[in-house]
Amino acid sequence: MHRIFTTSVASVYPHYVAKAERKGRTQAEVDQVIAWLTGFDEAALAAHLEAGTTFADFFDQATLNPDVDKVTGVVCGVRVEDVEDPLMQKIRYLDKLVDELARGKAMEKVLRS
Repeated sequence: MHRIFTTSVASVYPHYVAKAERKGRTQAEVDQVIAWLTGFDEAALAAHLEAGTTFADFFDQATLNPDVDKVTGVVCGVRVEDVEDPLMQKIRYLDKLVDELARGKAMEKVLRS
């Protein structure tokens, strides 16, 4: 089992926000990306962050966006569409979306609308 699976989302979340904010994006935009991917609204996300939910449980309880297969490309040198482990792939989807946000992509492009 990969260590990230048992890591709390709350311990990584500030890094997602910081990455986005360094590039002039906002925490609200990071939350919007997470909501798009997982189906968690602001209250549900806050509850998971407060509870210290692990990535495994977080994605276990998530309702993935039906357009998630449109999230393609490379994160950390790995093509997200080629990641074999389903949980790792979901984590990579999240990494990729935050990455695109931080790179200044328009929100409608990030959210595949």
